[in-house]
Amino acid sequence: MATTRQAHTVWEGDLLKGSGVVTFDSSGIADQPVSWASRAEQANGKTSPEELIAAAHSSCFSMALSNGLAKAGTPPTKLNTQADVTLVPGTGITGIHITVQGEVEGIDEADFVKAAEDAKANCPVSQALAGTSITLTASLA
Repeated sequence: MATTRQAHTVWEGDLLKGSGVVTFDSSGIADQPVSWASRAEQANGKTSPEELIAAAHSSCFSMALSNGLAKAGTPPTKLNTQADVTLVPGTGITGIHITVQGEVEGIDEADFVKAAEDAKANCPVSQALAGTSITLTASLA
């Protein structure tokens, strides 16, 4: 069954001095302010498209890796996944680096890294971002 999720943004003003609010329509979680300064300089309590991509990618990757490990008979106890999305103003998003540390019984480091590489290649968010360089560091705790 297909699912569709919605969010919308209301933006006021020009790029450099304007600001907006992202509303997560599907989940109803708190509205989040956005601005160019929070995107290209310091976050200062506001989010950015890159942070939202990082959140989507880290959670999707974690789900994919958890599923792959469970199907191999070694379900994880815990996965700690971070996604770093790099924006170069004037150029765009230049890369995403995923770092995952796992607690998984009955698996060695090489098999964990292989499972993580598979999750990186096959999670739906990775596939949606295929035009971007995605790198990975994976290790067992």
